[in-house]
Amino acid sequence: MKILFVSDAVVEHLYGPGITKYRNVEMIVGCGDLPYYYLEFIQSMLNVPLCYVHGNHDPEREYLPDGTAVQGPGGGVNLHARAHYENGLLLAGLEGSIRYGKNNKFQYSQRDMWLNVAYLVPHLLVNKLRYGRYVDLLITHSPAHGIHNGDDYIHQGFKAFLWVMKTFKPKFLLHGHQHVYNSREITKTQFEKTTVINIYPYKVLNIEVPK
Repeated sequence: MKILFVSDAVVEHLYGPGITKYRNVEMIVGCGDLPYYYLEFIQSMLNVPLCYVHGNHDPEREYLPDGTAVQGPGGGVNLHARAHYENGLLLAGLEGSIRYGKNNKFQYSQRDMWLNVAYLVPHLLVNKLRYGRYVDLLITHSPAHGIHNGDDYIHQGFKAFLWVMKTFKPKFLLHGHQHVYNSREITKTQFEKTTVINIYPYKVLNIEVPK
């Protein structure tokens, strides 16, 4: 399955006529820190399912021109702390970044993220009973601790993600948060059974659907 992953930056050619280049994409996945209207535009132009997690810069509410408040892109599936089946793939998500400020809904301490994982685990166990596997794609905003981290506190990863990968063995962990400006920066890493990819600001990947 061909999937368009986006995060952290509005890409000009995706937010305009250039999006038609991606008509063969079968799903869109947002990894956070993107305007909801941007995700809605891509989805409406490609007419495929949209799944997402929130990033640390996402607003709790985004206001439409008529004053209506929305808490995410219309028509999208929020993956945070839940599992979702889409076109043969099992997806699960964990939103946000490490906590560094006050009053931000999408920031978490390391302990907080362990609690989010605790909410997610029962969904993965149900997947195992129903489908014979826990999860195919783990969608996050932040990286896992020690993998694709930034040098600063704000861009450190979560330790809980390492446990999730060791225990439930997703085929991929896809994340954003860490901006990539140097072509030599590592954006793809193998961790045990999981391929970890920083998709900033977008990537189109062919993901094999399990039979």
